[in-house]
Amino acid sequence: MLATWMVYMIAKSAGRISVISLLLVGLAVNAVGLSGTGFMTYIARDPQARSITFWNLGTFSGASWLQVFIVGGVALVIFLISFRDARSLNALMLGEEEAAYMGVNTEKLKRRVMWLNTAMVSVATAFVGVISFMGLIVPHVMRLLIGSDHKKLLPASMIMGAILLTLADLGARMILAPAEMPIGILTSLVGAPVFIILLKNTDWLKEKTK
Repeated sequence: MLATWMVYMIAKSAGRISVISLLLVGLAVNAVGLSGTGFMTYIARDPQARSITFWNLGTFSGASWLQVFIVGGVALVIFLISFRDARSLNALMLGEEEAAYMGVNTEKLKRRVMWLNTAMVSVATAFVGVISFMGLIVPHVMRLLIGSDHKKLLPASMIMGAILLTLADLGARMILAPAEMPIGILTSLVGAPVFIILLKNTDWLKEKTK
């Protein structure tokens, strides 16, 4: 939450907040966070260092039903709050100016979505570590399959994300059985090429690069 606040305030100090400014500042803050994690790994003892390494790569090996209920409960609450903004998110897809003409407070909406997303991701990451690309790929794939209406896209993305992570966990447990591969390695290995393909076929990216 502190990192998100830092990203938001630094991007805001540069003028009007945009996706590009958030991404660039986010990369810088992420680098600082990684240096802190690297230092903790360096001074840790062997069992602690191994635990940190697995957390950095993402793993379900230590999951319990209590953790499932906590993450599921938080995700459900945030989904219900986010679902109320489905119509506003649809309007935002037309552009910030167009959404403002339709009565949407775009700055307030972006802040709310950012904080809700941060809260949900923080709780999940605290338990299972860093699992890359799933949050980027699943919404894009579902948008291609069912369209861009957030009333359908939000629940569909949650369900498909859970299904794909379960399949990825099964694969991580079976590929090197009886050893268990960190799930983040598998999702990054598969997710990065898929994400590149999606970017190459995204009209938004083509328009931005003309």
